[in-house]
Amino acid sequence: MTGPESPDQGANHEGEGQGAVRDLAVVAIIGRPNVGKSTLFNRLSGKRLALVDNMPGVTRDRREADATLAGAPFRVIDTAGLEDVHDSSLEARMRAQTEQAVRDADVVLFVIDSREGISALDTLVAQDLRKQKTPVIVVANKAEGRAGISGTGEAYSLGFGAPISISAEHGEGMGDLFDALAPYIDVPRYLDPEEDEEGSGRIHVAIVGRPNAGKSTLMNALLGEERVLTAPEAGTTRDSIAVDFEHAGRALRLIDTAGMRRRARVSERVEQMAVDDALRAIRLAHVVILVMDAEQVLDKQDLTIARWVLEEGRALVIAVNKWDAVADRKASQQRLSDRLQTSLPQVLGIPTVTISALRGQRLDALLDDVLKIYDVWNRRVSTGQLNRWLEAMRSAHSPPLAHGRTNKLRYMTQVKARPPTFALFLSQPGDLPDSYQRYLVNGLREPFGLIGVPIRLLLRGTKNPYAEND
Repeated sequence: MTGPESPDQGANHEGEGQGAVRDLAVVAIIGRPNVGKSTLFNRLSGKRLALVDNMPGVTRDRREADATLAGAPFRVIDTAGLEDVHDSSLEARMRAQTEQAVRDADVVLFVIDSREGISALDTLVAQDLRKQKTPVIVVANKAEGRAGISGTGEAYSLGFGAPISISAEHGEGMGDLFDALAPYIDVPRYLDPEEDEEGSGRIHVAIVGRPNAGKSTLMNALLGEERVLTAPEAGTTRDSIAVDFEHAGRALRLIDTAGMRRRARVSERVEQMAVDDALRAIRLAHVVILVMDAEQVLDKQDLTIARWVLEEGRALVIAVNKWDAVADRKASQQRLSDRLQTSLPQVLGIPTVTISALRGQRLDALLDDVLKIYDVWNRRVSTGQLNRWLEAMRSAHSPPLAHGRTNKLRYMTQVKARPPTFALFLSQPGDLPDSYQRYLVNGLREPFGLIGVPIRLLLRGTKNPYAEND
């Protein structure tokens, strides 16, 4: 796809080749003021090009820059916050600049604040966007933690399909954003998410963990050759190394990453870049193997990495390395099981495999679990099955009253896989307690075979048109 041959004179331009003919897709970021558009612009461009402040209206002109996501290049445009003004004021001229950016773009990222939910101005922006021919992706920003769940569910009412939950400030959700952008930007073939559907392409498997846990030794053992450098010193691996591989007739891409220490301990610039590269590999992986030392199972840093993987919605397999050197294996296994139950209760049944990368022990079992959890991560459940299950769950344990009224669970459907994501339609989404949401999420696992993968539940207040009036 080709962007505009020459930028408009009213825009601010950053990066190389300004004013030159470009052969890059153009992605415009729009939304009302203060939803995080400039923060996302800086995240995609990899530079602090746009001023960011809590005060609305900091961005006024269009600002452009070259950007990349997962190695896929494109041109990104930051725009002023849209206001509902159509006169000759400064705000109206800013709106005209934004409307021009939408017309010039190949795809629009419509950013909302998931913590505040859908405002009247968001609805007006959506109405304007529907009049344009440019495709629209709704991006629910500020979705770190659980605070943005309700607002993300409300975003379905805008009429542009499933929203993409991200945190532009913290870099969360970039893998999902890449999947949504892939049809519109120039994606290298080996990164194309469509190549990975239904097992037709490669399963991306990132190998992560603390320094010296044995990640590179595991990579070499799986490949049967000294493909990556290993050494007793921590920090030997710096760049993420990707190698294609096959197991049980399935194509995989193994990605060895740098050891991930706590940020407070990362001082050298090169090491910081290596850790950032490892985080990027996690965001774009399908399955992540967390390698840990059997003598230091699930310490604080291991848990931090595991939680980060699950928050990104990736499938996780834990490889307990150096198992051959463990004296009391029964006690070590019990300690690991206890730690998983107490520290990662949000995802029950994460596959755990004890291995020795150095001796090549139980590597086939590890790869078998990678393939199994990948298939679970891709699983879909029919709407009919879900609603029969929902009725049984509601009958067994009704949701608490909301302001003295029944909070009616009307309807449920799966909106996407990778990870399994479900939308629950109910009368008062903002008043469904976290404990009841956990009850529903945990109840989904066994009957539908969703053991060991993250599950996302989006709450939506729009009334189901097929539900009876009650």
